[in-house]
Amino acid sequence: MNPQLPIYQGQFGPYQITPADKLEVIVYRLGLTLTGLSFSLGSILFLWRGLNPTTELVLTVLFFLFVLGLGICLETIHIYLQILRSLLRVSWMIGLIFTLVFLVISHYNLVAYVANHPLCLLGIGFVFVSLNGIFVKEAFCFNRLESKILSFVVPITILSYMIGILTPNLGGFLLTVWSLLFLIFIFRKYTQDIPSDIGDKSVFEYLAKQKESRKQKRITG
Repeated sequence: MNPQLPIYQGQFGPYQITPADKLEVIVYRLGLTLTGLSFSLGSILFLWRGLNPTTELVLTVLFFLFVLGLGICLETIHIYLQILRSLLRVSWMIGLIFTLVFLVISHYNLVAYVANHPLCLLGIGFVFVSLNGIFVKEAFCFNRLESKILSFVVPITILSYMIGILTPNLGGFLLTVWSLLFLIFIFRKYTQDIPSDIGDKSVFEYLAKQKESRKQKRITG
């Protein structure tokens, strides 16, 4: 224990929040900011100007910034269940791979391709699965209303577009709600104290010890 750092009492014993822990939270929030701003700016541009060669190019760049920000979040997010964290990362990676594949197939005209082939979201949509996982985690851990609503808005928007029932008016409404709530979500993350965003580190340490113990048993057993 570092005598210069405050001590917190966790479920499985005392723990301390280190500068490295705080940096992870800051990077996580910056990743969320990049993700949310990219999505919101893209939504505003699409709803304002529609699709044309210029907006399609800008939307493609914004989408890759969105994916980058999401990847940063998944590298720094604090989730007690490591298997869930791994699943979100795998989902993100699958979505990124499909995005790159469709980017090449579309001759680097990704947005127009998605507009004309909604079912390609069966692959690209894994990116949004990982985003929704973050919203569900935040809703479960912190009981935030915007997170709860977003955890329904995201799949409803994606699935309704894929099956062809998303009208322009409904799509505009859902994108607006998604963007506004995402920005509120980000703002409230910056008002949250860092220790609560990290969670109970004694749980992480306990789970790590349990994992190491099982590993040692397999080796010696």
